[in-house]
Amino acid sequence: MIDLRRLHMLRLVHQYGTVTSAAEALHLTPSAVSHQLRELARELKVPLLEPQGRKVRLTPAAHLLIAHADGLLARWEEALAELESHRAGAAGPLRMCGFTTAVGGLIAPAAGALRRDDPDLAVEVRECDTAEALGLLAAGETDIAVIEPTPDAPPPGDPRFDREPLLEEALDLIVPAAHPLALRAGPTRLEDAAGETWISVEPEVCAHHQQVMTYCAAAGFTPRFAHHATTWSVIWSLVAHGLGVSLVPRLADGPSDQPVVRVPLGGDGVPRRRVLTCVRRGSRDHPLIARGLRALRDAVPGRCAPPAAA
Repeated sequence: MIDLRRLHMLRLVHQYGTVTSAAEALHLTPSAVSHQLRELARELKVPLLEPQGRKVRLTPAAHLLIAHADGLLARWEEALAELESHRAGAAGPLRMCGFTTAVGGLIAPAAGALRRDDPDLAVEVRECDTAEALGLLAAGETDIAVIEPTPDAPPPGDPRFDREPLLEEALDLIVPAAHPLALRAGPTRLEDAAGETWISVEPEVCAHHQQVMTYCAAAGFTPRFAHHATTWSVIWSLVAHGLGVSLVPRLADGPSDQPVVRVPLGGDGVPRRRVLTCVRRGSRDHPLIARGLRALRDAVPGRCAPPAAA
């Protein structure tokens, strides 16, 4: 009999690249993980790790095993889901995580609704970027991740995960209340802001900065960034004080007392972003996870629907 936990450890070593990083994700010591992998190699009668300088690398046999492990672990998740369906009064915890605006606009409302419907249900929420969320999901540290696809995110065919679209939201231009674009009667296009000073999220914080660059390039101009921030509330304040304009997703909100106007964009190529739910493959039908996914779909606000074409 093969211990599935050892297969999971091997897969995490493959994911993170080192035994130490895999051990940190599992809250174990590197020596404990190494011992378990040696036991797995002994049971299978094939070497799984080999030295590479001061590190280790997976052997061809280990890569072959991982290809099968993905399917085995997915089937195990399915088995857990079916077993859970026979248990009454499951109290959780249901663990959900996601990036900042996903937590504020989707996960928090969903978690609140779940608790109102079932006060005994334990729900745990964590704010993190997409890369960390996928790592937590793979390590079994969270049950549902709300993610934004990025070039660094695993491809749709990643055998560890089951991804599903949650919403596609337009991005709006925010400008000071007295700005000509705020008072404009006709439709506004992104290229109308080509001559403005721009405010953006710090490039190191998330992919938003690069996305804005891409949207503006598609509209025919390169934005002139003068200010950067790490939170939407600071961006709102900078815009409110006339220091520039910014492009923000529908889920993002700022202080209601700031003199800022959200201007929906029209025309061809309106900037949009996709938001997905992601679970471990095989776990989508787990009763608690299914409840959480339904709550997230119900939490999608009407303002996130794509605007009518101008």
